[in-house]
Amino acid sequence: MALKVLPDFMPSEKQASIHMMVVFFGANDACLPTSPTGQHIPLEKFKQNLKEMIGHEMVKAHRPTIILVTTPPVDEYALEATDTSKGSTGVTRTAEHTKKYADACREVGSEIGATVVDLWTAIMARAGWQTGDALPGSKSVPRNLVLRDVLRDGLHFTPKGYEVLYEELMGTIQSCLPEYSPQAIPNRFAYYKDASM
Repeated sequence: MALKVLPDFMPSEKQASIHMMVVFFGANDACLPTSPTGQHIPLEKFKQNLKEMIGHEMVKAHRPTIILVTTPPVDEYALEATDTSKGSTGVTRTAEHTKKYADACREVGSEIGATVVDLWTAIMARAGWQTGDALPGSKSVPRNLVLRDVLRDGLHFTPKGYEVLYEELMGTIQSCLPEYSPQAIPNRFAYYKDASM
């Protein structure tokens, strides 16, 4: 969907100059193929869509620095309640399936040389997950309180979830793209205390 509407919201290089573009997709794409939402996008198509979006002529005209943000994890416990309340007979997403989309985003970033904010790993690390462990958020393990605190309905962020996104994005900008950190960008207007009234 985003690829189709990109020409509707991407300004021409005459209208504006985009220096940095943050691409954050995958939560809806990672619905299970059996999901009644109709939002599922096969994994290879998801990867292709990311590449096509970043390589779109309207994006390339700006030559922006691209930052990809991985799909965040899900909490199947909360999703089950949310999905059931909407008439679904099962969850629309699983922790294991969603991880594949986060992995795919990392792969695309590596292939095209884009900076990646690994939000999935950042949240999972806060949830105590280590490589090889069962996935927090899966119903095969007890409910994880960190995921409960960052995902209000098993999918969408709470304020704490948005804090994690902000911290990870700003941390990545500071360490990988310091020229785009807020401290490095000159003010276009006078500081309010310096403005004459």
